[in-house]
Amino acid sequence: MTEHGFSQINRQISRRRALGLFLGGAAQVMAMRAGAEGLIASPIPKARPPELFKQSIPAGEELVAAAGLSGEVSYAVAGSAGEIYEVHEPLLRLPPASVAKTVTALYALHHLGAEHRFVTRVLATGPVVSGVVQGDLVLVGGGDPTLDTDALAALAGKLREAGITGVNGRFCVDDTALPQIEQIDGEQVEYAGYNPTISGLNLNYNRVHFEWKRQGESYSLKMDARAERYAPDVRIARMQVAARDVPVFDHVAGQGYDDWTVAQAALGNGGARWLPVRLPGLYAAEVFQAVARAQGVRLPQGQRKVMSGTEVARIESAPLSIVVRDMLKYSTNLTAEVIGLTASRARGLSPGSLAASATAMSDWAREALGMRHVALVDHSGLGGASKVTTVDMVHMLSAPGVEATLAPLMKPIPMRDDKGNVIQNSPVSVHAKTGTLDFVSALAGYVDAPGGQRMAFAVFAADVPRREAAKAAGAEERPQGARTFNTRAKRLQQALIERWAEVYTG
Repeated sequence: MTEHGFSQINRQISRRRALGLFLGGAAQVMAMRAGAEGLIASPIPKARPPELFKQSIPAGEELVAAAGLSGEVSYAVAGSAGEIYEVHEPLLRLPPASVAKTVTALYALHHLGAEHRFVTRVLATGPVVSGVVQGDLVLVGGGDPTLDTDALAALAGKLREAGITGVNGRFCVDDTALPQIEQIDGEQVEYAGYNPTISGLNLNYNRVHFEWKRQGESYSLKMDARAERYAPDVRIARMQVAARDVPVFDHVAGQGYDDWTVAQAALGNGGARWLPVRLPGLYAAEVFQAVARAQGVRLPQGQRKVMSGTEVARIESAPLSIVVRDMLKYSTNLTAEVIGLTASRARGLSPGSLAASATAMSDWAREALGMRHVALVDHSGLGGASKVTTVDMVHMLSAPGVEATLAPLMKPIPMRDDKGNVIQNSPVSVHAKTGTLDFVSALAGYVDAPGGQRMAFAVFAADVPRREAAKAAGAEERPQGARTFNTRAKRLQQALIERWAEVYTG
């Protein structure tokens, strides 16, 4: 190879090396600059997207799966304008249990008015001479579902204030303001105090108080119409101890009496409970006779009869808005049935059964509240055959004017921690109506999130086949497994509310 050839090769190598050094130097400079930028930027992390934390919140379907509930679950939640946020099986038609009372509340308030009062009156068919009514005295019921023994005593006191001390004719009761309905739901156990007879004259929620105490080898038994101040004994409801194990209670409607027997094996050393009254008009007559006698007004034994006369005394219930508030708080079935029946009659209807009145209410709810899939069999929700969807409940709760009417009447539902303890000063506020039957748990109402967002919601859980099987087997008041079902359902309700309060915060 010539010198010229070596020189050419060396020049090519030098050029390549120079290019490599240049490129390498440029890369090093760029790397140094990038490193400098990295040193400047790395101590301050980039801001995360504002909604990133919500991605860690379990989805509703995950919460439903984790609840471990048999049967079916449905829920719906909507914003203040009624826009649906999320749903799960929204068109399932499930029993609402006592959540049905929210529909009844709106039905009664709409047709009767918030200031409506139930009136209980006393009429005289003749003049009063020397304190004695020359004719008959009539106790006329107005259907008041809140009437108790103390209120009847106040009514008797008004008779005494009017100078009446007795009657030379009959003492009658008129309980025809509403149709007499033997019981709310025929599937309940016979002795359930929450399943009484409905009448136009209702006293102590048509319940009688039964108390027993062991005395040697036998028991002392007491049946009374107790309230806060008065507790007169009653004879119209009678109890005998029977030498058996089951049924715990048995009832026979006698001639003018409610005859009960109780299994001796169930009594223990003592106890007390409320039993339903099946002859409410005569029950009220006996109690009125007793409290009147205590105030110096002598009356003969009462009898049922419709009569007209001159009003000599009256008492009124609290306004309907208060009656409804207490119904939603204490979930009194008799109150729901009475105000529902009264509202139907105010519309000019004449329902002869709870089912007929509830059907009229369901028709109204479809038209007035947009509840497309509602079909109720009573006004209280006690009947398991009632059906409604959660999305219909949310449509109702979001309907114009409903929140302003219903939310202030609903009771607060406390938020609880993992151990079931109430969370004090929780940022989440819930006002709702609960509903419970065997293997049915429901909750519907309003939740206020920490940012001020108010949402309407409904959560239903029901294992209808399991409920029907328990009824068919003749299960007692709480069949096996019902308590566990209810506990799991309530935990799911709370978990869903917590989710919504975080995801849809204002």
